[in-house]
Amino acid sequence: MRNIGEFIWPVRVYYEDTDSGGVVYYANYLRFMERARTEWLRAMGFGQHALARGEGVIFAVRRAELDYRAPARFDDLLQVSVRTLRCGGASIDLSQSVVRDGEEGVLCSGRIRIACLDVHSFRPRAIPERLAEDIRKQISITKEHR
Repeated sequence: MRNIGEFIWPVRVYYEDTDSGGVVYYANYLRFMERARTEWLRAMGFGQHALARGEGVIFAVRRAELDYRAPARFDDLLQVSVRTLRCGGASIDLSQSVVRDGEEGVLCSGRIRIACLDVHSFRPRAIPERLAEDIRKQISITKEHR
């Protein structure tokens, strides 16, 4: 069962995502999580291209810690979640997990910190206020439903 305030993005495992044994190559979980974060932002109305052009900001992974528990395989349908843990002035801490569609067990989980950067200088910059407000609302909703 998924938590309130958690964004879910479906990902199909393609042949190119696997090693010679048909198991998802470990680094590809980072790609799956990246796609989910991109779609999480888009679902809130903040496309990354628009943020770069309009607000002058981009996001970059500052820290990633993953725990691999069980393998995903070729042609699996996965559900990749994004849950906000903290929204600071220039960074966001997220919890992400990958599960096989229709199953309970987590295949891979991660804690990711993304930094908001100036599109030109790549220096830390404050998260645009509208986005920060929306993220903080998600955190409040998640805490209320625990």
